[in-house]
Amino acid sequence: MPPALLLLLLWLGGAAALEAGLLPPDTDASEPGAALFAQGYNSSAEVVLFRSVSASWDYNTNLTEPNSQRQILASLEEQNFTEAWGKKTKELYGSIWKNFTDTQLKSIIGSLQTLGPSNLPLDKRQQYNTILSEMDNIYSTAKVCPPNQTSSCWALEPEITDIMANSRSYKKLLYAWEGWHSSAGNPLRSKYEEFVTLSNEAYSMDGFKDTGAYWRSWYDSSTFEDDLEELYHQLEPLYLNLHAFVRRKLYERYGPTYINLQGPIPAHLLGNMWAQQWNNIYDMMVPFPGKPNLDVTSTMVQQNWNATHMFRVAEEFFTSLGLLGMPPEFWEKSMLEKPEDGREVVCHASAWDFYNRRDFRIKQCTTVTMEQLFTVHHEMGHVEYYLQYKDQPVTFRSGANPGFHEAIGDVMSLSVSTPGHLKKIGLLSQVTQDAESDINYLLKMALEKIAFLPFGYLIDQWRWNVFSGRTPPSRYNYDWWYLRTKYQGICPPIARNETNFDPGAKYHIPGNTPYIRYFVSFILQFQFHKALCQAANHTGPLHTCDIYMSKEAGAKLGEVLKAGSSKPWQEILFNLTGTEKMDAGALLEYFSPVTEWLQKQNTEKNETLGWPDFEWRPPVPDGYPDGIDKIADEAQAQAFLAEYNSTAEVVWNAYSEASWAYNTNITDYNKQIMLEKNLEMSAHTLKHGMQARQFDYSDFQDQDVKRILKKLSDIERAALPELELKEYNNILSDMETTYSVAKVCKGQDKCYPLDPDLTDILAKSRDYDELLFSWKGWRDASGKEIKSKFKRYVELSNKAARLNGHTDNGAFWRSLYETPTFEADLEQLYQQLQSLYLNLHAYVRRALYKKYGGERINLKGPIPAHLLGNMWAQSWSNIFDLVMPYPTATKVDATPAMQTQGWTPERMFQESDKFFTSLGLIPMPPEFWTKSMIEKPDGREVVCHASAWDFYNRKDFRIKQCTVVNMDDLITVHHEMGHVQYFLQYKDQPISFRDGANPGFHEAIGDVMALSVSTPKHLHSISLLDQVEDNNESDINYLMSIALDKIAFLPFGYLMDQWRWKVFDGRIQEDEYNQQWWNLRLKYQGLCPPVPRSEDDFDPGAKFHIPANVPYVRYFVSFVIQFQFHQALCKAAGDTGPLHKCDIYQSKEAGTLLANAMKLGYSKPWPEAMQLITGQPNMSADALMTYFKPLTDWLIQENTRNGETLGWPEYNWTPYAGSSNSSGGGQGQSSASAKVSFLGMSLDSKQAAAGQWVLLVLGLLLLIATIVLGVKFCSSRRRAHKSSSEMELK
Repeated sequence: MPPALLLLLLWLGGAAALEAGLLPPDTDASEPGAALFAQGYNSSAEVVLFRSVSASWDYNTNLTEPNSQRQILASLEEQNFTEAWGKKTKELYGSIWKNFTDTQLKSIIGSLQTLGPSNLPLDKRQQYNTILSEMDNIYSTAKVCPPNQTSSCWALEPEITDIMANSRSYKKLLYAWEGWHSSAGNPLRSKYEEFVTLSNEAYSMDGFKDTGAYWRSWYDSSTFEDDLEELYHQLEPLYLNLHAFVRRKLYERYGPTYINLQGPIPAHLLGNMWAQQWNNIYDMMVPFPGKPNLDVTSTMVQQNWNATHMFRVAEEFFTSLGLLGMPPEFWEKSMLEKPEDGREVVCHASAWDFYNRRDFRIKQCTTVTMEQLFTVHHEMGHVEYYLQYKDQPVTFRSGANPGFHEAIGDVMSLSVSTPGHLKKIGLLSQVTQDAESDINYLLKMALEKIAFLPFGYLIDQWRWNVFSGRTPPSRYNYDWWYLRTKYQGICPPIARNETNFDPGAKYHIPGNTPYIRYFVSFILQFQFHKALCQAANHTGPLHTCDIYMSKEAGAKLGEVLKAGSSKPWQEILFNLTGTEKMDAGALLEYFSPVTEWLQKQNTEKNETLGWPDFEWRPPVPDGYPDGIDKIADEAQAQAFLAEYNSTAEVVWNAYSEASWAYNTNITDYNKQIMLEKNLEMSAHTLKHGMQARQFDYSDFQDQDVKRILKKLSDIERAALPELELKEYNNILSDMETTYSVAKVCKGQDKCYPLDPDLTDILAKSRDYDELLFSWKGWRDASGKEIKSKFKRYVELSNKAARLNGHTDNGAFWRSLYETPTFEADLEQLYQQLQSLYLNLHAYVRRALYKKYGGERINLKGPIPAHLLGNMWAQSWSNIFDLVMPYPTATKVDATPAMQTQGWTPERMFQESDKFFTSLGLIPMPPEFWTKSMIEKPDGREVVCHASAWDFYNRKDFRIKQCTVVNMDDLITVHHEMGHVQYFLQYKDQPISFRDGANPGFHEAIGDVMALSVSTPKHLHSISLLDQVEDNNESDINYLMSIALDKIAFLPFGYLMDQWRWKVFDGRIQEDEYNQQWWNLRLKYQGLCPPVPRSEDDFDPGAKFHIPANVPYVRYFVSFVIQFQFHQALCKAAGDTGPLHKCDIYQSKEAGTLLANAMKLGYSKPWPEAMQLITGQPNMSADALMTYFKPLTDWLIQENTRNGETLGWPEYNWTPYAGSSNSSGGGQGQSSASAKVSFLGMSLDSKQAAAGQWVLLVLGLLLLIATIVLGVKFCSSRRRAHKSSSEMELK
């Protein structure tokens, strides 16, 4: 059976006929008869109202369908009772009651004739009650579920209320706000429209124009609406100043995206679902933070306060005034906390009178907070009112007007909330009486009281307009937001329309509770407070008054309470305050100190009072609603970062020490310790990275905090599951170890490590086959051995990158440059530089052609990769002797002088230190000199690759280098010390900012020193050159030596990570690793392998940075920007000559410019550091091209004269493969496969031999020719190959 039908049957069967004892009597139609009638009504009404209130209590404390039905039945009985007595009253006294002499009797008989919903026919009355019950149920059971969840949903109390009060996350607040308004408000819209129709119909039968007119009649004032408007205008200047101040503070917190200083405030940011009170955001508003905190919540918790204790404290406040204590029924039957038995309840705090003169209760889901302590006093104020007027006739058991009841509750809070009172009850240790403390207190009160006023005013303005028809259903929501913006200066934070019903998200709308009483009460409570303070003989400022313990104030208040509504409210107000009118004077007096302070603050900041950008609305946050559960408390983030910084220094230092120990002594034990420390560091990174991810920092105002959290959130490899992280670390360690200990052996006895032996061969040998032996042998010993692990390394690198939100590991590496156009920018730079490289390549190819001949060098093809003086052909400076433009001119090489003068590695480092201090930069600290490894030690395996080390304790910085006394290593020393100088400059930054502005900056800082150090001028100044020749030929020689290092490097620096990016994103698969490597080397460098390569080989792995997992495009970037830095520093140093001759040595101005940029570390986006040094924010090759302009012009002239081909159109050409002497790594092609030209045919050696015998028969001349060819063939097999040291790119 449908519930509605069941209710109807129940009502028809039992409730329709009132019990005999409840029916109205037929008393005389006279004033004495009316008095008897009123007595009968009073006793019967107590019974009916007790039943109705009890049923309502049962439902509100246990929201079930049966309780809902019982509540409806009880309401129907009450309405039936009201109807029966009302109709009988009209029948007996309708024509004579206005002539009664007893004013109280006249008031009772008059009020009984107002039937309200009882006027309605039975079906409509039932519909009316059902609508109210359904609206109440929808509101009370509404929940908001987190995104993508249907469980663990949030109720208004306590979860959503807590979010609105405590969260500072714009997104989370928006989600809670939007969710509540949609779940609680939207379903009510159609029901509310029906309710309005029925309510108006009911009260029109009582002679009222509409329901709003009936509500206003309670105030018994023909000028009530005008009085309210006058009061609001009296208060408006204070509200506007408070609004402007709060808006500025929110602007400082959320920024210009979400706060418009000329517009309304988004409604969800004010600490309360309805923005009716703003005291929950006091923490963002505190005028004087150094003063004692006025929120005693934490003290209450520490002192183990609970709900019962809070109510006992409130009771003691009332009894201290000589007022009544709470009766036994109060303590037995009240619901002081939210039940834990699973019941759904209406948590909205409320006080209940059961009309039997002994049962009074409070229903409140109390939590231990200061705000709830005030609410407890407020609700107990209502109960005190009930107790005081309980012996009045039922008709007069209410406030003198509806605002009185609320004002009595609140006037208690005005005393209870004073610092003085909080100290008396042990919640404040001391009271600081000074102007700043007063401002703090008053601002907090204003955020509660003044912020409320426009909201308290507009709610019933909206309802009165709805009831009167001025706001039709088609404009419910539009008019609601018009009034909220007009009066409150707030706006919806997300688009709203007429499918929404946002008024319904406020309890009093579906609860049908008039609201203007609260506005009235906020005026009256200050009038009451002033009068009671005068009775208590308080003489200080009104805001410091506490009437606690004042029997005089209690007696005066008791007179007001006892009267109930038995007298006109104006009379009761006059008896207490001396005036019959509501007046805001007392309120303005109370807040006068903070009013003046706010005006001063707003004037100083030139704030706009009001919101002229009336229609402005904030944007929806990017990605909303993702990330709503993240922490948005900036202070909490700062505390987290402080803890991270201090612990990270310890953990990173421990790992650096272990890594240093391993790199300077390669043993299994040291490797194990290093791996353990690496796991500890990864665990620390993972822990703090995951914590960092809990913060929503999008709206943080401190850019450093945002930047560090963003960096920390990317936990790199630590994102991998533990077993895979271990595997990944082992793979990296194994690959690096394989690389570091690889050797190339010739025979059984002689084996060559990369440094210094193979490097030396590649640098110095000019024997084609010896170079080939070393080149191929190194790749067999290193790269080929690494290949088996590389695929799994790629898989794990990509997995880690994806776990950090990147598409692959290459995308992660590129993200470090914070430039969305990074790849396009690099290509543009390379195109700008390419012509210079092509001219250099053509010139060098010609020189190699002269050295090695046409069989090994094709003037239209690529250059064999082993002939350029370096194992990877990344720098060609070691073949300067082959390409020197002017051999008779001075060659800039300080090596002979260094060796002659007995330089040592230590002296090289001392000279470098002197260079930095000459610029006014920081000298190397003592730990540097005692702990660095500047020479290769005897008797242990080390990683010789030059590197600079930061030990993250702000005092220990070292260099590890197997230094050789030569000019190349002198420059490398300056380069590595440049890194250490960078470490020193940014050592006091948070640990997350101890890095280069972008990965290329660190390298550029190192290299920019070398641009000065390598000049003839500088070498002469430190006695490593006898003289400086200032002529074009010397300049061209010098620039050629630099170009062989810098320009030759550029395509290699560009292609290394192009290859890896394509491997990471899958464009290069495992079965084409080597082919695509050589395709890129051919495309960009114009190089080819000197022997055939296959997928059995893994030539990328023969370069340190591949197995060591070190990104490489940083070097390309550094080679471009170092010239930008050099140009800017030279300008600062006052150098006006050619850029390539500039030496910034001893220029404090250049040093200051550089230091200012280095101090930033990673704390700012790199364009800001670039701007600081160069005056503009972009990478550009202009400075590089300026530096090499004389050489560029010379190369173009030379290549034109020689008819050189720029590029390598015969890209398929492969060089003659040479022969090899040896067993052991690095053989060339075997003799069986070597080809010779015989009679125009390409034949192997056996075919050639057969041909020779045939030719021998033909004649001696051909025989001789054959012998010559044989000798030539054999001699070609005896050639081998060789290299040298250079500035390492680490």
